[in-house]
Amino acid sequence: MNPAGGVRRHRCMSTAVSARHTQPAEQPSPPHDAVSGAGLHALGGLAHKRVLDSVAQFTHHRDIDALDQSLTLSLAELAGARAVTLYKRAGEAGITPESLVRCTARAHGGHIIESLEPAAGVPLLESMRQCAAQMHGRIERTEGGGCHMLVPIHRDGQALGALLLEDLYAPDALRLLVDGFARIYANYIVLLHESERDKLTGLYNRRTFERQLQRLLQREGRLWLAILDIDHFKRINDTYGHLYGDEVILLLAQHMRASFGPEDVLFRFGGEEFVVLLAATDPTGAHEALERFRARVAGHDFPQIGRVTVSVGFVGVGAHDYPATVLDRADKALYFAKNHGRDRVAHYEALVAQGALGAAAPVGSVDLF
Repeated sequence: MNPAGGVRRHRCMSTAVSARHTQPAEQPSPPHDAVSGAGLHALGGLAHKRVLDSVAQFTHHRDIDALDQSLTLSLAELAGARAVTLYKRAGEAGITPESLVRCTARAHGGHIIESLEPAAGVPLLESMRQCAAQMHGRIERTEGGGCHMLVPIHRDGQALGALLLEDLYAPDALRLLVDGFARIYANYIVLLHESERDKLTGLYNRRTFERQLQRLLQREGRLWLAILDIDHFKRINDTYGHLYGDEVILLLAQHMRASFGPEDVLFRFGGEEFVVLLAATDPTGAHEALERFRARVAGHDFPQIGRVTVSVGFVGVGAHDYPATVLDRADKALYFAKNHGRDRVAHYEALVAQGALGAAAPVGSVDLF
């Protein structure tokens, strides 16, 4: 978990980056926004081709984290800034947390890109928050004769974040360029966000699972995967109708956000099935977190329906485990919980050690694929 009030640098995000971007495997349709001709003309010494190549590179990504890194790197290279920081506001209902990505030029060439926790010690954090909230940019002069540029990121009147470029020496010539990149990013990030999220709950959808699993494993080394399933959900739909069923799913997603930490990753796999990737340090911590969630749901009075319960199966995940394998193991633990009274949490490794699974847990008991 994050140390309170500290700045955390994620190991997987803190990497040396050369002046050239790596080529991703897939390319979505480019957004229809573009850097204005006036902005390009104002750049003077910057070649138009470099700008267009940078736009093509950072819009090449289908992954939001890769897009964020590529945006900061592109602007750092084009503007010659000492550092570029992308500040992203928290999403509605806590769907996405407040976050920062910072690209810093290295003394001997290349750049370092870091994912930072919004906390004391981050340069000009409050200025970025204010710029984003007011959707109004500005230029701040520095003692060394340079300046810092703050540019808001927004779309359709919604404040999304801000860009901070540090130690510039030709800010007026660069302002239209940075504005253009901010507009392209705002349009593109909305498209990517919609493609990654479940439309009803706003949680990650199934198609993003393997990518998120690998990212969290790179950062944590080991984690815990849990499958959550609403007990007797078909009966809820049949008795009260699908509108109430959807309300149960929405409320369950809210309980998930309230129960798990910012480093945990939450998914809706479809129907009444949910998945959590827990960055807990040991099986006891994972079990306690899942048990708190189970008890929270069981203690909630759902409108019209009353009491709703969930069953949970979880398993440890290491760097060399296949996603399909760990899903199957968690599924077996879930099946055990369902067959032994429901409204309970079952740990796969503990069940194996006890010899409790045997032939009673057929593969694929809960449809995940």
